[in-house]
Amino acid sequence: MKWSINQLQRYRQGDMPFDEMVNLDSVKKRNPEIRDIAPMHVTGSCTIGSSKLVCRFRLEGTMTLPCARTWEDVAYPFVIESVERFSWDEIVLAADDEVHPVTGDFVELTPVFEELVLLELPLQVFSEESKKMNEAEGKDWSFATEETYNARLQQEEPRVDPRLAGLANFFDKKDE
Repeated sequence: MKWSINQLQRYRQGDMPFDEMVNLDSVKKRNPEIRDIAPMHVTGSCTIGSSKLVCRFRLEGTMTLPCARTWEDVAYPFVIESVERFSWDEIVLAADDEVHPVTGDFVELTPVFEELVLLELPLQVFSEESKKMNEAEGKDWSFATEETYNARLQQEEPRVDPRLAGLANFFDKKDE
């Protein structure tokens, strides 16, 4: 989404509403864990002043991420609500760190949307198949739920490290 400052000046008396679909395929280049991202629905409004633009928007979309256990594709829906401020005045930019600078004659929201989507990424997602798994094994790895692991530990006899086996009888001896 990109607007010229002159185009925005027409809305100085009130809010400029918007309702658009935005394609953010470029976010996949910034984070390779995002396998796919569907076009997002962006709604909101902007208020323009003499040297500042305040945008309130809501992003709704779905991205495809890998399952942390099975590496299968998982659809992850997200909703982001944010208020972002933009300015093209050097004085406003110097006074406030939370204002996005506008270079040239255009306000571009796409980089801001990308940052918000990247911040929304979860650490892990799990597919429905992996939630049903109790145990799995492969070459040099295994997976077990906490309940299965604890049950397995209770069934096994405690093992003593053979290097420390001689110390097992240390306190049984009486000092002479």
